[in-house]
Amino acid sequence: MSRIGFGFDTHKLETGAALFLGGINIPSEKGSIGHSDADVLIHAICDALLGAANLGDIGTHFPDTDQQYKGIDSKILLKKVAALLNEKGYHIVNIDTTICLERPKLAPHIPQIQQKLSEVLGIPAYDISVKAKTSEKLGFIGREEGISAYAVTLIE
Repeated sequence: MSRIGFGFDTHKLETGAALFLGGINIPSEKGSIGHSDADVLIHAICDALLGAANLGDIGTHFPDTDQQYKGIDSKILLKKVAALLNEKGYHIVNIDTTICLERPKLAPHIPQIQQKLSEVLGIPAYDISVKAKTSEKLGFIGREEGISAYAVTLIE
């Protein structure tokens, strides 16, 4: 049986913080702030996968009130989510994502992000779509105050 999941995440941006997207440290003046490494792309993917399998959300499994997740590499969380799906007998068919960020330009980093996600999830990179959009200088993203990511996944 095929199941679709949707995920979303957003984080505040601050000067001097690291910007992790899809497990890759992207050179940038500003980075995202959060309880973990604040990788909005991985967090959105986790929620999409968990939602597709009806297993709750990322906060249910890795609450920000639990100090063991403070500063954790989000690739570890994604690997745990993939293991949960595997335990339930699901496998990932494909993932489609969009990152919303005014700058830096992400196009040069997309192949590396796809490859890193492929390694973590154990699926081919061509089954992982990563797109990047600006908000045309509108809203909190346009003012470079935050970053958001969306993910849709199909599992069987």
